[in-house]
Formats: sequence, structure tokens, C-alpha cells
Amino acid sequence: MKRPGYLTIDENFMPAPEDEGDEFYPNGLFVFNITKMIRHIKNNQSGFPITVKKVNEIRNGFSKINEDQIDSVDVTSPILIAEISPGRFNVIDGNHRLEKAYRMGLECISAYVLKPEQHIPFLTSIKAYQTYVKYWNSKMKEIEKRTLT
Repeated sequence: MKRPGYLTIDENFMPAPEDEGDEFYPNGLFVFNITKMIRHIKNNQSGFPITVKKVNEIRNGFSKINEDQIDSVDVTSPILIAEISPGRFNVIDGNHRLEKAYRMGLECISAYVLKPEQHIPFLTSIKAYQTYVKYWNSKMKEIEKRTLT
């Protein structure tokens, strides 16, 4: 029986294909195919509501910004935020848009906030997928331990 909040390994998991020209978000072993993710979101809009996020709450300043790109980005295009571990969210696409919004003094930015089941299909390897599920579940166990003590 699956415990609430925990992930289970899908033995039939197929990694997202990596085509030439695709954009990726690497987070250690976890590499997400952003191009395929955005295409999926656009083709399934009803499953991905746009939310409004406060720029100062999600901007962490740790992203490497290419200054040459800042002027050309469209801050009206939603960014992608993924729940990387329980309750912890990372911007996985749109750091330049977020930085530009910050510099423009904008209070809010549009975003797609993705739960694990929405971004996991875009991992690019089986090893990353299996490791991610184990990582997520280990974080769930830590949360359970803290709430029991």
C-alpha cells in the first residue's frame, strides 16, 4: 500500500528523449528536458494552471545569469517551478525572466508550479528517475520523523 506523499517506482518508466536543440535543466544527477516539458504543458493547459508568485519570495540569487539574455526575455511568459523535494521548490526554467522581473521592480510573475508526478516524466535517464524516487521518499521519512518527535 502506497503511503500518502510517497512515490513508487514505475517499472515501465521511459526517460524523456533528448533531441538535438532541446533545452535541459541539470540539477546534479537529475536532468530535466525542459523543451519536452513546456511542449507537454502547452498541449495540456487544463492540467497546468498558471499561478502568480511573488518575485522576492522565489528569487534566490543563486542562478547564473547571462547578462546578454536579460533584455531579450519576455517576463510575461510563465516560469517553471518544480517541487524538487517535499515542500522545496526550484525554478527550473525562467531564471532570466525572474531576474528581469526583479530588476524591473515587478512584484509578481506568472508560473507553472509542478508537482513531482508532473515533472518526473521529463527526467532524461532511468538512473535519475530511480534515484529521484528514493531521494523524495527519504525526505518524506525525515519529515515523518520530525513530526513524530
